[in-house]
Amino acid sequence: MHACMADWRGRHGQGGGIKASPGTPPQLKRAKQQPNPTAQTDMATYRWRGRLPHLHRLEYTKNQAFADSQIKEMRGLQLPLSQTQRIRLQRAFEKLQSLSSKVNSDASVTVADTIPVNYEDAFLKGHGTTDLNGELVATVCGVVERINKLVYVRGLRARYKPEVGDIVVGRCSEAVEINFSQDAILMLSSMNMPDGIQRRRTALDELNMRGIFEENDVVCAEVRNFQHDGSLQLQARSQKYGKLEKGQLLIIDPYLVKKSKLHFHHLEQFGIDLILGRNGFIWVGEHVETRDSMVVDQANSFQQSMVLEEKDLAHTPLEMRQNICRIANAVRVLSTLGFSIDADLIMETVELSSSLKIDIHDMLGSEFHVLVAEREAERRSLMGKRRR
Repeated sequence: MHACMADWRGRHGQGGGIKASPGTPPQLKRAKQQPNPTAQTDMATYRWRGRLPHLHRLEYTKNQAFADSQIKEMRGLQLPLSQTQRIRLQRAFEKLQSLSSKVNSDASVTVADTIPVNYEDAFLKGHGTTDLNGELVATVCGVVERINKLVYVRGLRARYKPEVGDIVVGRCSEAVEINFSQDAILMLSSMNMPDGIQRRRTALDELNMRGIFEENDVVCAEVRNFQHDGSLQLQARSQKYGKLEKGQLLIIDPYLVKKSKLHFHHLEQFGIDLILGRNGFIWVGEHVETRDSMVVDQANSFQQSMVLEEKDLAHTPLEMRQNICRIANAVRVLSTLGFSIDADLIMETVELSSSLKIDIHDMLGSEFHVLVAEREAERRSLMGKRRR
């Protein structure tokens, strides 16, 4: 038995590490002496105990966790990243997270983050919060919202929650799909007629409804009110609302579209209309001139309808279609990176692709995503220096 123990210690060493016997080939010796490659890949995730000095132990920080989560989302979209691109993208996300934390420390929270509140004043715990060891802690990832004494966390990946007055873009089916838990209703009395005349709706108009909207048509409208059963009612009485044609409909996360005074944008240099729907539906299409809402002359309305029919029959030029695709790809890139969508940022992304002479289909590649992230981090850092 003692001989066996001595033989085991001689082969495996006192500490349990494998030692090569005298007859082992030199190739096998080098292979046994090399470190474990899986341990090197896990350095960014786990803390090494006893293998590195105490001051150089790697731990997760909030910025690194944010960067890694963004990269994991991009991997989920089958976006291939090389090692260099991954490092550049992670540095850009860490810089963006550090800049946002300096501007507003409690603007965005993750699970188990403490929400700063004044405990002397009475406050109400809302959705996404809980009391843990005398502190208000977030239970979901999102943005902290405060309404009087109510403190709650607005989830980022939740469905769209409409408010009266929101500009939305939807698709027609039996009702209007707007990325809400229920489909919205667009009444015949809440829309403009094709002739543009303000009149009462008749039974003939009800029969000719399919001449106005059909299934799968894209429409733009405004949230009017809520019904008692929780359903949503829309209105499209203004000439800027109605059916949308000759363009692309993009669907992104609703939290990326912030509420503002202007959701209709006319990009004059491209001749394109950009509509940022609060429900996460974005329309990029050919520019359409809005007509006067007060049309009373039958002859003028007939002439306008004839002109519109001629325009509908005309094909969209190739340059216009390329501009639509370039702007749509810019929106897709910003949505993948998780940036808030606005007209200025979209135009900067389009100009960046044009200045670097990047093709439209190459905008969805990994390199352009990294360039946009680095450009946004640089822009926000310059804005922070100017404020100081």
